[in-house]
Amino acid sequence: MARITYREAISKALWEEMERDPSVFILGEEVGVWGGTYAVTKGFYDHFGPKRVMDTPIAEATIVGAAIGAALTGLRPVAELMTINFAFAAMDHIVNQAAKLRYMFGGQMTLPLVIRTVSGGGRQLGATHSQTPDAIFAHFPGLKVVAPGTPEDAKGLLKAAIRSNDPILFIEHATLYQTRGEVPDEDYVIPIGKSKIQRQGRDVTLVTYSKMLELSMKAADLLSKEGIEVEIVDLRSLRPLDMEPVIQSFKKTNRAVIVEEGWRSYGVGSEVAARIYEEAFDYVDAPIKRIAQKETPLPYNRTLEQMALPQVEDIVRAVKEVL
Repeated sequence: MARITYREAISKALWEEMERDPSVFILGEEVGVWGGTYAVTKGFYDHFGPKRVMDTPIAEATIVGAAIGAALTGLRPVAELMTINFAFAAMDHIVNQAAKLRYMFGGQMTLPLVIRTVSGGGRQLGATHSQTPDAIFAHFPGLKVVAPGTPEDAKGLLKAAIRSNDPILFIEHATLYQTRGEVPDEDYVIPIGKSKIQRQGRDVTLVTYSKMLELSMKAADLLSKEGIEVEIVDLRSLRPLDMEPVIQSFKKTNRAVIVEEGWRSYGVGSEVAARIYEEAFDYVDAPIKRIAQKETPLPYNRTLEQMALPQVEDIVRAVKEVL
């Protein structure tokens, strides 16, 4: 295994799939000559050419609309939206077209579309560029939503997404690109819609995904020094949502803390907590705790921004409370 960054893992997945399948192409703002806002597609334009790495106007509805048309006619587009906040400008295309066309036409066509985008705060980009609205998109049947938290998962899940015949929103976190992890050298895919136990434990089940996995692992290390062993379940996909590892872990620990970066109201944590209560109520030994962002537009000021975002200390405190 090579130890590479989250950015490199995503870049390798794209490169390998484009080499493997000539129907795969990339389109988006600054993906070509510039090499991508986060340098994921650096070097792609020179190698694959302008027909397979296409710079677009600053028009998200156009990007997604063109990608939908390309997917319907047999290509496998990977559309990049600079940030998930801009996906709102293409909301009709994403949730009313991409998510529903195959169903509405009785399966007569497939829609092998991947929309790559960046979510999350922590980079002082202001309230309109720092949101984590993952749960909004996961609400819609027909659209798969994937949000990996490690380089290994990022590469394997992106390759699976590109090979899928379904529309997939692939969410990368803005502050994970420099994080490193071991990634297999060989070709591999990770099935979409499968949660993973990232750390074994016995005392509390900690359910999380994306950036919050990193914080949860740090919290687990601190708690372990005090003799508290948490089991961390990484959702990885928000739709389909695989609750089986969560339920099995909860039946072992009888306590749960759910950590997400999005707002607490109507969020991923709400859904996970409701399903635990529905499917494993007899195993509940303490009320389920939810850790999330403060209910406010994210501030620009760095100190205020960090105050609004979930922190390791919040997770540690919540675990101790359920114990």
